[in-house]
Amino acid sequence: MAETGASPLPPTPPARSPLARAEHFVWLTARVLEQRRFAYHFLGGGADAVETALAAYRNEDEGYGHALEPDLRGPVSQPLHTGHALRVLDSIGRCGGQRVERVCRYLTAVSTQDGALPAIHPSQRGYPAAPFVPIMDNPPSELLSTGPVVGLLHRNEVWHAWLFRATDFCWQAVESLDKSHPYEIEAAVAFLDCAPDRPRAEAAADRLGRLVRQQRLAALDPDRPEEFPVAPGYAPGERHFAHDYAKTPDSLARAWFTDEEMARSLDFLASEQQEDGGWPIRWRQWAPGTALEARPIVTIEALRTLRAYGMPIA
Repeated sequence: MAETGASPLPPTPPARSPLARAEHFVWLTARVLEQRRFAYHFLGGGADAVETALAAYRNEDEGYGHALEPDLRGPVSQPLHTGHALRVLDSIGRCGGQRVERVCRYLTAVSTQDGALPAIHPSQRGYPAAPFVPIMDNPPSELLSTGPVVGLLHRNEVWHAWLFRATDFCWQAVESLDKSHPYEIEAAVAFLDCAPDRPRAEAAADRLGRLVRQQRLAALDPDRPEEFPVAPGYAPGERHFAHDYAKTPDSLARAWFTDEEMARSLDFLASEQQEDGGWPIRWRQWAPGTALEARPIVTIEALRTLRAYGMPIA
């Protein structure tokens, strides 16, 4: 007589790694560019495919548009789009040559009288843009848009006439900061990490690090976020953490934080992966499509930061 009883439970499936979960999220939600970038960084994909996808955003003026930076919609070239494009090219080892020479001609054309970049060129007027992005007829130069671009060009040993005045602007802007906000500090770090004058960059970074701590611009304990104020104009809960400034261990901003503070920040970053496999955006969400397009970008950068610090992702 056969024994009766409950059927055995099926075997527990192996836990899916952060990378596998993120891959599913990217194939489900991402634009072609982010699909190609994910494949390049984590699946052995080629750089040519990334560059081909990025080319769809390039305009005849050699700038980039078409909502490459999701919070700015419409076809027109913008400094923030073009800075994003240079970050992509840098990440695949293609930030050089005639391609970047042509980008520098665009940067020259849209620069202000002091030779640096506005955050938003007035050509954006008439196209949708995030409500927290002011569009002015005569916008000033901004470290926010100029610093990362200048840093990347120096990192890749690009020499162009545009760089001379833009570099001077960045030094003046960074060294005169006495009150700031997290995104501006991020831009300053992007410049200082690649500036050719290393002793000057190290001194400026040391001063900025003290400013960040004094003004509580980094949430040093993710378990107690209420102790760290949100910057004026930011979304509720839009705080920055140590890993947002020191995206890699060799960043000058890494010295701003103790090993314990950095470990807490990275553990928090790893824990932020959501059920769908992607990471959240912390800034203000103003349209469904922009949030959907931004999350794969944030997800790729989160994985790259975790990997740079030797955190397990696979």
